Amino acid sequence: MLLNSSYLGWESKLGLDAYLSCCYLSSLLLSTPLYDCGNEEESYNMIRPVFRFNSPRACAPVLCGVQSRGLLTLSYAQGPTEPPLLDQTVPQHFASIVSKHGDQNAVISRAQHTRLTYEELDQRSSSVAAGLQAQGVKKGMRVAVSLGNNIEFAVTTYALFKLGAILVPLNPAFNSPQVISALSHLSATHLIIGTETNLHFKPPRENISLLKQISPDLTSGSIESASVPSLQKVILVDNSAGRLDVSDFKSTTSFNDLLYSQTPQAITPDSPLHRDDIINIQFTSGTTALPKAACLSHTAILNNGYFIGMRMGLTPADIIVSPPPLYHCFGSILGYMASATHGSSIVFPSEAFSPSATLIAVQEERATALYGVATMFTAELELLSNGTIEDKGFEHLRTGIAAGSSVPSVLMGRLHDRLNLTGLTICYGMTETAPVSCMTTPDDPLQKRLDSVGRLLPHVHAKVVSVTDPGRVVPIGERGELAIAGYNVMSGYWGDKARTAEVRKTETDEQGREAVWMYTGDEAQMDADGYVHITGRIKDLIIRGGENIHPLEVENVLFAHPQVSEASVVGIPDEKYGECVAAFVVVHGGVRVDEGDGEGGGEGEGPVVTKQELRDWVRGKLSGHLVPKYIFWTKNYPKTPSGKIKKFELKTEGIKLRDAGKGL
Repeated sequence: MLLNSSYLGWESKLGLDAYLSCCYLSSLLLSTPLYDCGNEEESYNMIRPVFRFNSPRACAPVLCGVQSRGLLTLSYAQGPTEPPLLDQTVPQHFASIVSKHGDQNAVISRAQHTRLTYEELDQRSSSVAAGLQAQGVKKGMRVAVSLGNNIEFAVTTYALFKLGAILVPLNPAFNSPQVISALSHLSATHLIIGTETNLHFKPPRENISLLKQISPDLTSGSIESASVPSLQKVILVDNSAGRLDVSDFKSTTSFNDLLYSQTPQAITPDSPLHRDDIINIQFTSGTTALPKAACLSHTAILNNGYFIGMRMGLTPADIIVSPPPLYHCFGSILGYMASATHGSSIVFPSEAFSPSATLIAVQEERATALYGVATMFTAELELLSNGTIEDKGFEHLRTGIAAGSSVPSVLMGRLHDRLNLTGLTICYGMTETAPVSCMTTPDDPLQKRLDSVGRLLPHVHAKVVSVTDPGRVVPIGERGELAIAGYNVMSGYWGDKARTAEVRKTETDEQGREAVWMYTGDEAQMDADGYVHITGRIKDLIIRGGENIHPLEVENVLFAHPQVSEASVVGIPDEKYGECVAAFVVVHGGVRVDEGDGEGGGEGEGPVVTKQELRDWVRGKLSGHLVPKYIFWTKNYPKTPSGKIKKFELKTEGIKLRDAGKGL
């Protein structure tokens, strides 16, 4: 059977007739033979190698990308249409989980030595919701939450969802101008914040001075803010362990007072909730521009979490260690929402990321899943390699998620070998798509999990279009910009119609059907099986002498060097070629580097690595024009909350270092 169309499906007896009908219709249209073995099952088995069906559990989409008479299938795909979308609000679905799994652990906060079952989480969130109602919180109000991964954040999340108020998570590391800007932009009415902020590898930062920048007099009994006129209440979570005395701050409300002031009861919002209501505003963590406030609905975040968990095969027996922050969609949707929609248990190892706390949590909780971005996993493996954490106790791990940035194949191999993450899945998405669009399954072939971000989740569409002609869908295998459509696309950026219109576009197809497409800014290609391969950010492409260079290709080769811990590649201006390749390299602990230009690097008496050695390493595996002209040693990178490297900052730093005569 030869097809010249993009058709997606999944293996199920229910869909067999549809498959055969589609194949028969295609054979008529193309005047090509249809396999007919005389009975349904034999015909199905003949078709199977062409469609490459997967297991029903995985519900993985499949794309027919078969050449026919010199024509290629276009890079357009559609995820499965089963199971159907959850036709509920988040609180409605949460109530069904509580009724089924009330005695199951829902949230485990190891830093607080606290565990909540689903029933306890339901009761506490209802108490907080009632307390917030008493403070004037209504449906549609924006309530900002600036907390680390703790019980209070977990409880507040469902309290706000029950009220229909909009959860606005803020990075707790924000300084006062950033917090003021976010609150003002959204006209937020309430702020829930810790007395301290726990930071990665740093002492806690007190937040009282930040609050006084917003409302100078915290003792007056009311919040009065010239910088944020909409702000009515500030609710304090005292996580300072006695280091701060906030008893005189009469203008604020204690979170504990909010929690215990009301008896748990059924919550009735001031107006009915609808699944299409905005329920979550996430600030993007883009690496090339100022953050934008993406508006997400009940339908978007509920179903995205549900389908993520389904693709992982999550059950109530799973224990997920999730260090990514709750203020980011990785922690809140891939982590918290995915676990809650399947009755699983989520473990917060610490308020802010700690590689040692994460590994110990996996060992002591007998975790079955582990989440992280590449930089998190690298830090954890470093502790195992140097003996800081004992290399045992990971036998219960079976799956997890790596997302936020590309995962080099060498790192994937190490995670399989050292942490038993043989079923590790890869997710791709962006805040504006709630966030995941593509995902591998634990059962996907290893090579597909190494070099792709998987296939589309149910009810998601994707296409790869020409960068210079967005109206043209490119053939299978050709690179272009990835665009996403479906239930998960944001309703827009809050208060920013212009930037919304740049990326969120309503288009009509040849049949007159309208769809809203989110243009991701990511360069991608789609293969004949429907797997999507991300080749980099379009803005990160290096154009050297008219040739496109993809940083990820060079980064993967550098990462494979035995002395290299991390590598990030950018393009910097070059008089001869327009741009040239520059690499920022972090070496493993104990490795020494050629310090001739005074740059940072490893210390100790271990092996030595030189810039020329790395250039020769790349030259031995890639074409000569991909070899870095400049190599800069560094000990860390500027990163977004999701762990993505801010390449625009690296590019600026690279130009400064080059001008100072370094890197050659």
